[in-house]
Amino acid sequence: MKFPSVFFLLLLVFCAPAANAQRLYELDKAWKARRASEVQEDGTALSRAAGNLTGWIPARVPGTVLTTLLENGLVPDPFYGMNNERIPDIYKTGNAHYTYWFVNDFTYPALAAGDQAWLHLRGVNYRCDVFLNGEKLNAKPHNGMFLRQVYNITKALRPGGANRLAVIVHPADVAGNPNGGQGGDGTIAKNVAHQYVAGWDWIQPIRDRNTGIWDKVWIEQTKSVNIKNPHVVTHVPGKRFPEGNQAPALINVSAELENPTAAKVKGMLTYTLEGQTVSQVVTVAPQQTLTVTLPVLTLGNPKLWWPNGYGAQHLYTSSLQFTEQGKDVSDEEKITVGVREVRTAWNTHTRSREASVNGQKIFIKGGNWIISDAMLRFSDARYDAEIRFHRDMNLNLIRVWGGALIERPEFFAACDRYGLLVMQDFWMSGDCNGRWLDPMKTEDQWTRRNYPDDHKLFIASAEDQIKMVRNHPSLAMWCGGNEITPPADILSALRDDLLPRLDGTRWFAEYSNTDSMSYNSIGGNGDGPYGIQNIRTFWEDRTFPFNSEVGSVGVGDAVSLERFLPEANRVAPDDPNRRIDSVWQYHKYIGYDSSVYRYGKPKDMVDFANKAQLVNYDQYRALMEGFSAHMWDWYTGTIIWKTQNPWTALRGQMYDYYLDPNACLYGLRKGSEPLHVMCNPVTGMVMIANNTFAAYNDLMLVVKAYDAAGKERLITQVFVSVEPTDAKKYLSVKGYLNQPGQPKDVFLSLQLLDVKKNVVSENLYWMPDAKGSYPGLNQLAAAPVKTTVKRLGAGQVSVTLKNPAGSAVAFFNRVSLIDSNTKKRLLPVFYSDNYVSVVPGEERTIVLDYTPGNAPVAVTVSGWNVSEQIISVK
Repeated sequence: MKFPSVFFLLLLVFCAPAANAQRLYELDKAWKARRASEVQEDGTALSRAAGNLTGWIPARVPGTVLTTLLENGLVPDPFYGMNNERIPDIYKTGNAHYTYWFVNDFTYPALAAGDQAWLHLRGVNYRCDVFLNGEKLNAKPHNGMFLRQVYNITKALRPGGANRLAVIVHPADVAGNPNGGQGGDGTIAKNVAHQYVAGWDWIQPIRDRNTGIWDKVWIEQTKSVNIKNPHVVTHVPGKRFPEGNQAPALINVSAELENPTAAKVKGMLTYTLEGQTVSQVVTVAPQQTLTVTLPVLTLGNPKLWWPNGYGAQHLYTSSLQFTEQGKDVSDEEKITVGVREVRTAWNTHTRSREASVNGQKIFIKGGNWIISDAMLRFSDARYDAEIRFHRDMNLNLIRVWGGALIERPEFFAACDRYGLLVMQDFWMSGDCNGRWLDPMKTEDQWTRRNYPDDHKLFIASAEDQIKMVRNHPSLAMWCGGNEITPPADILSALRDDLLPRLDGTRWFAEYSNTDSMSYNSIGGNGDGPYGIQNIRTFWEDRTFPFNSEVGSVGVGDAVSLERFLPEANRVAPDDPNRRIDSVWQYHKYIGYDSSVYRYGKPKDMVDFANKAQLVNYDQYRALMEGFSAHMWDWYTGTIIWKTQNPWTALRGQMYDYYLDPNACLYGLRKGSEPLHVMCNPVTGMVMIANNTFAAYNDLMLVVKAYDAAGKERLITQVFVSVEPTDAKKYLSVKGYLNQPGQPKDVFLSLQLLDVKKNVVSENLYWMPDAKGSYPGLNQLAAAPVKTTVKRLGAGQVSVTLKNPAGSAVAFFNRVSLIDSNTKKRLLPVFYSDNYVSVVPGEERTIVLDYTPGNAPVAVTVSGWNVSEQIISVK
């Protein structure tokens, strides 16, 4: 059975010719909710009634109880300040406080003779009963957050008339004590549900534990036979390149056919891709669900799907139809297909897993993902924006962390579009599931090791969720859990049965830092370090060869902080003396130690946040440069912990919850660019990392230095070449910097020029003194940058920064797009670059993409030594 794609999800969608109309009707409007203890009727009576909803409140579906309460003004915004402390926690109130009825009154079009209607609930947390027009649809209570529900409602539906759907939703059986531990007291993991809702080191507890109809609800209309869980597997043999003609690819297709009628049905199952078809005659017995495998389809000269940075992400639209003999199309699936093959192999040199796509090895540059929104307020637009940010960071993989969920098809669809491979964890975590001795946990390790309580439900949920997302080309790897394997029987079911039988094409890591992914020759947990690092660490200290979690800081600028910090708490942290405001602590601030102070003691929060951006940029540029410098020697990849926050946390994020990027994003973008020139800060060695399949010859490497006045000194220039997917050393500039008799160098500039003298990579480092501080930056004269703004089209603006010759370097300029009336930043906006520096006599152009509205817009520009400018966009 299908779910409507992000491109054509409407209240009523026609996916086949009008004569064979198959309808998808989403129930996302006009829901009402009320606490169950306040409702006198049972589900049969409630769903049979019309009207009589006095005292009920408008409900958010998809959504949660807490979301509904928030949107009705009954609780404060838990993402702001200390508001979360003002919301009753389910551990203290008991489950009844957050047990709610959800009711939807809708009118459904008439059904033609022989039509079947199916109700889909893609996710309810945690236990529910479902009623339609006085009939209970589920024979026994539905349990589990990760298990889709489908009911044939043909007999219960009132076609052409008024209908009422009523769902009572109970919270997870065990709410868990949010005592400040990772996952609270750990008992949240007794359920087959997400674990972060009891609190973690990056989030406070979600008070209702996300109880509700949290995912989409819709009605599907078919004829006699319904196509369920189609499976499309693409095989791309050999070693391929993005350009040129391609050898054929092989497409394997199967699907389940369900016949709910009392008569056998004979017909044709047909798959169509690029005008080519394969088909098979099938007879489905009454009340039978039959799995059918079609003949292999050979696709000539396919347009291949590649990860970000390596080639295009071509996507085909294909069709799977069942046509009953002598009748119309009974059902049709529209399936988006990316033709690619992902493989992994053991790299004996690095002693870690090595990934390849279409026969080409890929150096993994990844980010750890928690969830788009901690209260499950998902949207196609937000998924698109967040995955686009990851594309813009020049990453090629996202790991979905095991304390959350199997991500939604809309997430995977965005990863398909933007070329982000996905490593998907199942719902386990070492913190809750017993890996470590932990005084915050209620039960001992032996007991926690066997969580959840219902292993059969876990296995059934895993089977269902695998089927839900397995067709996406972005899905590359499965993982048993975060920092721990599942219990033995669950592990065996995943590894030996479910994944081979339902997928069979993707590598399975037993847990996130397993030796089969990254051999731990160092000791410790097998991942990290976390928090602020001396940037030389990333270059010179060898860590785990495919590090599943390594990360640092991520505080946004002052504009970002002001969105959720009350005015009284907008104070700069005093990290060296460990004096941190209580609201900063509540929002999980991770310290910058003395790194911000190397730029001068912060005067206030604004100054702190501005200087923190310098640290952010430097940290993440160095992180990815250090790993790339040792690709295929020390490392086969790394995954940053973490790249986004689903809550207003003050750590580990490239953009804030409101989708406002900080300098982490652009430092990482710089360090991760496919062809990148860089310098080891310890040895002074200049290198090039080439994360493409092409060799580059006749590149001119230009190395310059600039002092505080902007005076340029050419250190050297030399023609160089670099092989595909390689990191290569060229020369050390350590002996050239700050030579006796030379002015103090403040900046080191690296450029790569092609034969047409176009810049194909550039990198500007600001140089510390012997103590690791940056006094030279405080000696920069003001740079008289001229800014030109040009509208390129609807939703696109270019900003050109020109720094006159003879000036100081115009350092670290933040460009923002604002509403001219409110002076507030527009969000999200996608910048081709940001936090840019412009050397004397040069200019830089940044392109801004945004969703246009009715309000006039303007551009703001400000930098370390550049006064703020506001330019209207005409």
